[in-house]
Amino acid sequence: MDRRELIKMMLLGTIGMPFLKQARNRETGLLQNSASFISEWELWPDMKWTGPEFWGNRLQDWRIRDGMCQCRAAGNNRTLYSLTHQLQDESASFDMGVTVHLDHITRRQTDYVGFRIGSKGKFKDYRSAVIYGSGLDAGCTTDGTLFIGDQKSSNQINVDTPIRLILEARPKNSDYLLRLKAVDPRTASTLDSLKALDIEARQVSGAVALISHYPEQDDASSPSPVRFDRWAASGKKFFSNPQHSFGPICFAQYTRHKKQLKLTAQLAPIEAITGHEVKLQIQPGKRWKTLQSTTIHKLARTAHFRVDNWSYKKDIPYRVKLELPLKNEKRSYTYEGTIAADPIEADSLKMAVFSCNCHYGFPNNEVVRNVSKHEPDLAVFLGDQFYESHGGFGVQRSPIEMASLDFLRKWYMFGWSYRDLFRDIPAAFLPDDHDVYHGNIWGEGGKDAPENPPPGTSAQDQGGYTMSPEWVNMVQRAQTSHLPDPFDPRPVRQDINVYYTDWQYGGISFAILEDRKFKSAPANVLPEKADIVNGFIQNPDFDIKEYYDIDAQLLGERLIEFLRHWIRDWSNQIRMKVALSQTNLCALATLPAGSKTDSVVPNLEIPEPGEYVAGDEPVVDMDTNGWPPKQRDRILEILRKSFTFHIAGDQHLASVVQYGVDDFGDSNFAFTAPALNNIWPRRWWPPVDDEHTPLPGQPKYTGNFEDGFGNKMTVYAAANPAETRREPEIIYNRATGYGLIEFNKQHRNIRIECWPRYVNPLTNPEGQYNGWP
Repeated sequence: MDRRELIKMMLLGTIGMPFLKQARNRETGLLQNSASFISEWELWPDMKWTGPEFWGNRLQDWRIRDGMCQCRAAGNNRTLYSLTHQLQDESASFDMGVTVHLDHITRRQTDYVGFRIGSKGKFKDYRSAVIYGSGLDAGCTTDGTLFIGDQKSSNQINVDTPIRLILEARPKNSDYLLRLKAVDPRTASTLDSLKALDIEARQVSGAVALISHYPEQDDASSPSPVRFDRWAASGKKFFSNPQHSFGPICFAQYTRHKKQLKLTAQLAPIEAITGHEVKLQIQPGKRWKTLQSTTIHKLARTAHFRVDNWSYKKDIPYRVKLELPLKNEKRSYTYEGTIAADPIEADSLKMAVFSCNCHYGFPNNEVVRNVSKHEPDLAVFLGDQFYESHGGFGVQRSPIEMASLDFLRKWYMFGWSYRDLFRDIPAAFLPDDHDVYHGNIWGEGGKDAPENPPPGTSAQDQGGYTMSPEWVNMVQRAQTSHLPDPFDPRPVRQDINVYYTDWQYGGISFAILEDRKFKSAPANVLPEKADIVNGFIQNPDFDIKEYYDIDAQLLGERLIEFLRHWIRDWSNQIRMKVALSQTNLCALATLPAGSKTDSVVPNLEIPEPGEYVAGDEPVVDMDTNGWPPKQRDRILEILRKSFTFHIAGDQHLASVVQYGVDDFGDSNFAFTAPALNNIWPRRWWPPVDDEHTPLPGQPKYTGNFEDGFGNKMTVYAAANPAETRREPEIIYNRATGYGLIEFNKQHRNIRIECWPRYVNPLTNPEGQYNGWP
């Protein structure tokens, strides 16, 4: 059998991968030279994933069932992309085929299945294309009409039985000729065909996908509308890169604490594969040594490892190894990194700080590239690792299994962007409100938020969690199970777990706080006349400063007890103390005077550099830890005894302040990190008069101020959004970036840096935001 015949049989779907592997031996170079591929779904058992070579939008909508790929949602724009094969710019031919089984058919011209080709995203990266790419669709409608883009066949075929769709592309002058055929896979006879002339070359370059498009339904609970079988492609137009595959080990994060190593590996939804085994291995010498073996958590899809008495004083390579029994063979997959040596003897420790990661800049290559140039010793991500909008499609809140897969798609995107930042150094993640599908959250000790809140109010304003406790615990397991053991592991209400703890690394003691879980909902403790909406007072005559002594919680008694213990513990060569939390202990932001909520923030005009915006006033935002102020002062009374440096996220406005309790400058310094991708570009333009004294040589917005609650704060720096003339504006005009903090343990000094995400720190060492370092 010659090479052409093999490719023809592959495209017709009459042979599968096992035969092709034999053919590769007989016909040397067949697949490698032509960058051909054919799906292997028939080799996998049933599972809620489609394999490492593919990415499904949404994750929960695609699975393997009975040896085929099934789209289980009758919804809009459901795509399954090839990660390892894309169409390159070179002028060349390609062919692609797939067998389609349409089930539970509602015959509509608007509903269709088939291919998407030439898909491109906002950035020149295959990951951008597979998440947000748009391209040229070609396939068959559910009423049996073939189409390529806007062109349609005049015939209708029977779609009650399986059909094989084959798309052929041939360069013609500077354009392309496309031909789509519908073939009976049982007889190989052509049922119908359609040609499209003068297709622009740019439309035939980019990512390729299968698509199931049911725009009038968009119902994830409806019966599965389509199954795909033996997706195959061939041609010199294809570029192949097996390194683009993702999973089944997606990423891993770890911490070292005293003599303990904890590592969590994030895996794909393969938990149903009987007999799987996940191993943690290290390579202290020439050979890999297995430390532990485990299986995958059925909801979080994590594998967790804990190694006590870690004694290595040098960098040690590690790998997570997964062994998967498929139908006809056993496969092994690995994910590798380095367990870094504890820099406890070094004079300084360098930490990268991140928060608030929306999808605007996905896959965030410039962040990873520029942060890596600093060579940090550890990394912390202080919340909002993603938002509800991440990756499109909003959120799915139930049932819990589908909601878990919905979370995992967003979490996978986070790891897909940033895993190389924490592959080889320890890292901490603190979930914040959006990580658990809240705009704002006042946890009230794990309370269940009411399903039917009073008229005119929202569930989150009533306090507690809107998602189920099992789901919340899953999120926390994925993000925090690699942290040192909790100080007090007792769960809160609804059996929601806690993770607040002390993390000692490199001679620094980090208090990891949970400043959402125990906080009181303002609507539950303030008078009804305040009229609270999303933490903002709607009654202009209500004076919040009269309620300093209100009986409300911020961290709660359990975390207060932890802090009192933590500030006294200087064992194990600890030189400095740092508190990490989701948000800061003041309300450092302004809004146009008269604003009743911050919903106007995304649409506020971005000023020119150096322009001072007039007409703002400090916010009274009870989502910040400026409220309740009495509890805020109580926390600072504890923290200032140990000269604790505070680092927070959440605010989308980078700042350095010194808190004040009784007077300005009598308490701790704090750094609030900028947003990686700024969905809510807050700003600090306080009204100033001739009596105000800014810091020497600094803008008018620095110096002593009181926030909307009356809390004292000395502002040293703030990274206000400003016009940059860079595209896209939604990323670069919103003061996005990251923090870099260097702790000099010998002199007990702290250097705070704040970098725009696009600045190369080596070629532009002066490129930080105004006011830093």
